Amino acid sequence: MIIELKPEQQKILEEAVATGLTQDEVVERAFAVIEEQNQSPDWLLEDRTAVAARIAEGVAAAGRGELFDEEEAIGILRERRAGRQVA
Repeated sequence: MIIELKPEQQKILEEAVATGLTQDEVVERAFAVIEEQNQSPDWLLEDRTAVAARIAEGVAAAGRGELFDEEEAIGILRERRAGRQVA
């Protein structure tokens, strides 16, 4: 499968690769986040503006090289999910 990236997406990918990750690792991490979010239906019900803001925040952090490894990202998402279930 060939996926065409927007220029801003290509830039994010290149910046992540510059930190030492391979392109495959970056894509795998992105899919891990998507998978975790898909397993949490309440995330999908959030206000679209709030979701867009969270995505923009993540993209900006990635652009600054503030990336988590796969296990850290999944752990953070699980903690947030558990916090929402307790409340």
